[in-house]
Amino acid sequence: MSGSNEGRAYIGSFTSSGGLGIIAADVDGKTGALTVRGVSDAVADPSYLALAPDGSVLYAVSEKEEGAAAAFRIPGPDARTGHDSAAGTPRLIGEPVPVCGAGPTHLALVGGHLVTANYGSGSVTVLPVHADGGLGAASGILQHEGAGPHPDRQRGPHAHQVLADPSGRWIVSVDLGTDSVRVCVLDPATGELLPHGETPLPPGAGPRHLAFHPEGTHAYLLNELEQSLALCRWDAENGVLEPVAVTRVLPEDERAESFGSEVVVSRDGRFVWTANRGLDTISVLTLDATRERAELVATVGCGGRWPRDLALGPGGDRLYAANEHSGDVTWFDIDPLTGIPSPAGSLEVPAASCVIFGP
Repeated sequence: MSGSNEGRAYIGSFTSSGGLGIIAADVDGKTGALTVRGVSDAVADPSYLALAPDGSVLYAVSEKEEGAAAAFRIPGPDARTGHDSAAGTPRLIGEPVPVCGAGPTHLALVGGHLVTANYGSGSVTVLPVHADGGLGAASGILQHEGAGPHPDRQRGPHAHQVLADPSGRWIVSVDLGTDSVRVCVLDPATGELLPHGETPLPPGAGPRHLAFHPEGTHAYLLNELEQSLALCRWDAENGVLEPVAVTRVLPEDERAESFGSEVVVSRDGRFVWTANRGLDTISVLTLDATRERAELVATVGCGGRWPRDLALGPGGDRLYAANEHSGDVTWFDIDPLTGIPSPAGSLEVPAASCVIFGP
């Protein structure tokens, strides 16, 4: 890669809606521009991705009724030429592994295991990761229970996100259907998830995704149905999530239908951004010194339609929006003083669903 490049982006997309599958792209460190280097359609509907810490293996969920997860080897530099081999195309390791759940939407690597959140079945699945990076059969399945007041979206549990807390001691799963966040412990010996606690949210809020503050003492939970941000204290010692305030992520006079999708916290802990589908905007919120108060300061266009995902670029000074319905990934330069993003470029990606970054 050239000296101006700043690592690699991996983009997931819905193959059932015309997406190409998984796209690997170089990231230009000066402009943020993405240049496609490889594509794999080996897995259907790879809607969300996760990368091993060393960047050698990529993981994807297959968001189908009979959900699965898959591992891909990322080709390294050729020993003779020093250039990336196979144009950076991810190579499937083994076969996709069933998650024993429906519609997996999110995944995370935790303690030598891959954990998936299965929206359709309202469950969380644990898959062991082998020495070669491949996946084994499910070692644990935690079925969520409960429902919410929304007549269509909350008839039962809908696990939407799963992630490790900054300490690595806990696994947090966000359930849109039960209006709650569960905290669990992974037993490394058995690969089972052990429930630890559950934090309720207001009925009908529809929590979708959570992001931790860089200091590890707070978390910010985006409610998809209520279009609000719950500001929470996080007690890593005891594994307790405590909501302390709620802030609307749209202007008070905005009544158009919109659905929150992703929440991102700046690396200096001063700003929070959320993506809003329907209105097709990115909201900019500032945090005060307590980390427990947020103020909405601006909303800007997402550069397309239906921003399903939002991510910080490698340097932390750009935002990338995966716009599903317009079929693009658009990047923005972030004003370091205000946190307000300005459009800087775009890459055509049919049915884009997520974007992540690695070495």
